[in-house]
Amino acid sequence: MTKRPNFLFIITDQHRADHLGCYGNLMVQTPSIDGIAASGTRWDRFYVANPICMPNRASIMTGRMCSVHGARHNGIPLSKDHTTFVELLRDAGYKTGLIGKSHLQSFTGLPATNRFEAKEGLTTPSAHLRDAYKNNRHSKDYDLEVAPEWDTPLAERLTGDFYGFDHVEVAADHGDQASGDYLLWARRQNSNFDNLTGPENALPDNRIDAPQAWRTAVPEELYSTNWIADRSEAWLSEHAKQDVPFFLQMSFPDPHHPFTPPGRYWDMYDPADVTLPTSFGLGDLPPIKAMKEAMEKGTDPRDSQNPFAVSECEARAIIALTYGMITMIDDAIGRVIKRLETLGLAENTVVIFTSDHGDYMGDHGLMLKLLLHYQGIIRVPFIWNDPAAPTGEGVDQGLASSIDISATILARAGIQPYNGLQGRDLLTTEPPKAIIVEEDSQRTMTGFNRPQRVRTVVTDKYRMSLRAGEDWNELYDLENDPNEHSNLYGVPNAAGIRQKVTETMLSRMIELQDRAPLPAYRA
Repeated sequence: MTKRPNFLFIITDQHRADHLGCYGNLMVQTPSIDGIAASGTRWDRFYVANPICMPNRASIMTGRMCSVHGARHNGIPLSKDHTTFVELLRDAGYKTGLIGKSHLQSFTGLPATNRFEAKEGLTTPSAHLRDAYKNNRHSKDYDLEVAPEWDTPLAERLTGDFYGFDHVEVAADHGDQASGDYLLWARRQNSNFDNLTGPENALPDNRIDAPQAWRTAVPEELYSTNWIADRSEAWLSEHAKQDVPFFLQMSFPDPHHPFTPPGRYWDMYDPADVTLPTSFGLGDLPPIKAMKEAMEKGTDPRDSQNPFAVSECEARAIIALTYGMITMIDDAIGRVIKRLETLGLAENTVVIFTSDHGDYMGDHGLMLKLLLHYQGIIRVPFIWNDPAAPTGEGVDQGLASSIDISATILARAGIQPYNGLQGRDLLTTEPPKAIIVEEDSQRTMTGFNRPQRVRTVVTDKYRMSLRAGEDWNELYDLENDPNEHSNLYGVPNAAGIRQKVTETMLSRMIELQDRAPLPAYRA
């Protein structure tokens, strides 16, 4: 029997594809990740199933669209009733570990903005009948990642595995605000650690003046990126003593905002050297205009998870800091890859790299994510390096999605997928004619007067986004307009294109309708 491969699955947070050297970025230094691509294959047109953390991470875990697994937006955890590909690996004898960010459950502890409200004059249903799902994921089983209540390690609060992971060491939140098991560890290293984090404890610096950016007092050795690398190395060292295949997910909370790279990574890149996206300052969609106006008037606080407009100087500063976070991650990955080699595990370990979603990073003068599906938000890196089948800097131009990750890993492990898995094996199947991206928001944001529902289709040539309740939509010719400057949706001579893309979208959405559960009888 052929020896089963190990897997090292590396995932970053809010990391767009073109913020890597191997994807054409000439400034950011990512030699370790570039090295993974150099003897592997990178997908040039790899898209998220949803451009938000929790939904897309749930889609990665299940190989299913968020409209099917139900974790439609942040605040809805992945149901334990849904099978994950990690559970199948574990079932087949794999040792499974998660070190770093999970975000399969909520970690803020803040009350939801979309709740059941009793209506006067009508009989209010009993509590257990107020949702279409009786098991609506509101129990304590789904509060395991709530940061304010994280006073003991997650592993000690579990009974059994965590979505298929035998071993868990989790970092919740981002930047120097990271919490969870990581924060418990950091406090043990330095009893004064809480006085090192946050803008109120920041080191003085005259170089950066941008929203959500401060020079953290947390030293490099206590920063979450370093902790994740340390713990991953330790897990691999322990595993090397066992003759069992493994799957390790090494998940970094960065380069997500706040922008707080520590130590030498803070000023590693000069904002003056940063090239802004060609779309900076362009765009006349209603929310873009609203965000720019709010910036000019000073009415947008720009300190939350919501997208916001930035000036040129702010954009350059934030991009420079993001590059610093990325290079720190790259250095951490380099250490772990070297440990794989030292332990004699590298020759049988498939290394995979991706991100859960992107960031505007100056596209059309915006920062962060949500609601506008520009390429910087929905297109992410995906790199596959299999030492048993080196490809030598291969590039795959086929359309691919986050839902395909699970199917590809299971196929390589020789494990039959479960019924209802919607992704495809990227290595042996033909790409679809279209990718679907879904997004549902829980709250309103600048430029919108209601929570949004957006559905996007990406084909070989076009990107079209349709939204419920608004009087505008989007259609772009990606071949002739790769920066998505010219919206063709309402252009009369583009009506034929719109019809064809709409038909393609509907066909793909029909394909993605759920095929689970299996029938018990023919009835």
